[in-house]
Amino acid sequence: MTAGRYTEAAEHLGQALALRRGPVLSNVTVHLRERQQPLLDEALLSAREGRIEAELALGRHDAAVPQLMRLVMENPLRERLLGQLMTALHRCGRQAEALAVYERGRRMLRDELGVDPDRALRDIRQSVLTGTLARPAARETAGIVGTALALPDGGPRPAVARVRDRGAWSGVVPAMLPADVADFSGRRRELDGIAAALGQAGPSPAVVTGAAGTGKSALAVHAAHQARRSFPDGQLHADLSGQSECPRSPAEVLGWFLRAMGVAEHNLPASVEERGQLYRSLLADRRMLVLLDNAADDRQIRPLLPGTGGCRTLITGRDSFTTLPGARPLALGPMSAEEGCRMLSAIVGAERTRNEPDAAARIAELCDRLPLALRIVAARLAAHPHQRLAAAAARLEPEERRLDELRAGDLDIRAALSSGHRRVAAPVRAALGVLAYSGPDAFGVQEAADVLGCPRKDAEDALESLAGARLLEVSTPAPSRYRLMPLVRLYAREQSRGAGFPAPRAADDGRWSARACVML
Repeated sequence: MTAGRYTEAAEHLGQALALRRGPVLSNVTVHLRERQQPLLDEALLSAREGRIEAELALGRHDAAVPQLMRLVMENPLRERLLGQLMTALHRCGRQAEALAVYERGRRMLRDELGVDPDRALRDIRQSVLTGTLARPAARETAGIVGTALALPDGGPRPAVARVRDRGAWSGVVPAMLPADVADFSGRRRELDGIAAALGQAGPSPAVVTGAAGTGKSALAVHAAHQARRSFPDGQLHADLSGQSECPRSPAEVLGWFLRAMGVAEHNLPASVEERGQLYRSLLADRRMLVLLDNAADDRQIRPLLPGTGGCRTLITGRDSFTTLPGARPLALGPMSAEEGCRMLSAIVGAERTRNEPDAAARIAELCDRLPLALRIVAARLAAHPHQRLAAAAARLEPEERRLDELRAGDLDIRAALSSGHRRVAAPVRAALGVLAYSGPDAFGVQEAADVLGCPRKDAEDALESLAGARLLEVSTPAPSRYRLMPLVRLYAREQSRGAGFPAPRAADDGRWSARACVML
């Protein structure tokens, strides 16, 4: 580049570094790696600096900023990188941020090494302050093109850097996915849908939505494990606890992710905006999978979305998140009868379900074919290998004790339903209690209005609120029909009694009268 051939230098450096794949020296002896790794790391970093220098000389500072932010985080004491980042930020009109980079670097050099920044970095700071920083093509870098990367086999290759630089994390590649579900079964169509969504180009998130107990998290984790090979730069995961009373804040989750990607605690920005910028910068040109489980709403999700198309996001929650650009919702309902029986078989053993197929089918129906409820019953059966399936089904038959039966350890169908119940306003909860006593499993808006004794518009609003909380199933196409699942009906009746609402009484024509029970 001493001859000013910046375009050629940037092109050759980029092409050469594109040859690099994954961590170097991964299959050599510890002794050889300890001797060669520092030399290789230094050569590689010098090559990156050289390519970025050429890019800056060509006026490509906008594209250089994300790369430099990542490199500075990985190498906070590298003064040449600090100067390059300051230069790029200043040319993007971000003078305050350029000066902040200098100040952080100065403190780091003083605290870690007890030295001040070198003359070159101080000159860049002064030029930023006075507005006299050289324009593109005014700076030259000597001795870069001739740098070579000496490999253990003795064959030299150009020491060049490319923005993608896969596998070059400082430290461990993030692998934050929870353990896969060993006995996962069914949901073949949904798994194929998630795989297709994750395989499409662009940053549009894939969304798994559904009612409590439908197995959204288990499905997403299983799908993420199946897709791991497509995301070699790592996988990030967070349980956002969206259905709890205290969902995780985006700032807290960004802190988890940044630490997982090697950002030291003292380098974490304070504001959620700055954390989001750093997060997107570190993900730029990487291929990573981000699993956001149990999300509350789009406001919680937006700061956690990667900014480039190389990464993919998989979201689970009861919301459809259709306000997120390009979101692809996949609605998850109860399992089929066949899938429910297969799930029981996978957990309790094929022989037991084969010996009592009718009892297995009845258990599946009494559990509303919900994976959570089925897993609870299956866990009880697995703990009692001599218990007959027919006996387990008999325990579920009485409605007054069914919810009590669907609890084992930290798995509790009542607790799962309660989170959605809390989401709706008190008058809407009262309306659900009335509908739970009203008799029909499926009904339209006008039928609900008649039962509730309220105007059609108020009934429609209440039904939409309940459907949004996944307490009612909605059939399509219009006109909508609403369906109350048996377990939800039992829970709503229980809550209605606990809240002191009187049970609706039957009228002379056999229909339920509830006009005095709810004020919408």
